Amino acid sequence: MKLYFALIKKLLIITFAFLMTGMGIANAKYPESPISLMVSYPPGGATDFQARIVSMMSGEEKYLGQPIVVINKAGAGGKVGWNWFATKAKTNGYDLAAYNIPHFVSQSIVMKDVEYNAKNLEPIANWGADPAVLIVNKDSPFNSVKDLVNFAKKNPGKVTFSGAGKFVGHHLAFLEFEKSSGAKMTYVPHKGAVAGLAAVKGGQIMAGFNNLSDAYRTKNTIKILAVADLERDKDFLPEVPTFKEQGYNVSNASVNFRGFMVRKGTPKEVIDFLAERVPLMFSDKKVANQMKAGGSPLKIMTRAEVQDMWAKREVSLKELLKGLTAN
Repeated sequence: MKLYFALIKKLLIITFAFLMTGMGIANAKYPESPISLMVSYPPGGATDFQARIVSMMSGEEKYLGQPIVVINKAGAGGKVGWNWFATKAKTNGYDLAAYNIPHFVSQSIVMKDVEYNAKNLEPIANWGADPAVLIVNKDSPFNSVKDLVNFAKKNPGKVTFSGAGKFVGHHLAFLEFEKSSGAKMTYVPHKGAVAGLAAVKGGQIMAGFNNLSDAYRTKNTIKILAVADLERDKDFLPEVPTFKEQGYNVSNASVNFRGFMVRKGTPKEVIDFLAERVPLMFSDKKVANQMKAGGSPLKIMTRAEVQDMWAKREVSLKELLKGLTAN
């Protein structure tokens, strides 16, 4: 009998402990510690610059109640960081990543050595949309897109273009522009937009595609010849015409959408919490003022809107990239 009661007592203790543990998990406050945000581009570029601005209010209790720490894992046009994130990042809500569309979607379509795609990542919210722009050195003889194209046609392959890696938005804009112009030009992928911009400013590269926001912040040291979008940017570069205005069929496929994402497998309650709070954080007046001061277009989208955008972009990018292969 004593053995019977001892077993019952032990069973009750184990059951109670199990229930308390379960309640502890259920009632645990998320987040309880700082959150990391992986940026797959170097410090100082548009994604890094903007990620630090849009996350600066995260410690406020009305948003996340914990600071966000930006971690840079740059290389191969974002591939290094996103491969790490898709395979090794935690799925408990403490590892977030900045996404760039079309970058990671187009790379997942064309490249064979990537681990990420729109199906194994979960969007949280979008903070901005940054068009690509065509830039040349301040002392360049090219004062218009037509000037550049005329020279390129007379000198096939000699006009070099910088961009932040393969099959990122800059590369897509280049491919569309090269096809539309009928001129043979050379694309030189760089390790991020900052390096690409420096190569143009330093005269090592004749032209480049770069982020509107990066170009805007250094517009006194370069010439900006065209915007790769359907309309001019009325807020920051209203004087710069689009490619279409100048007679070249370059779409808005390269517009760089940026936001937060998590790995597939992150608990629904964590995703729901982030999906509710993060867009509010992006909408903070201090964030908006800092983004405007830095020449960074703000475009806030909810999780549902981003999911729809990802799906539509994947379809359009597959069509655009048909027949292309990674070299």
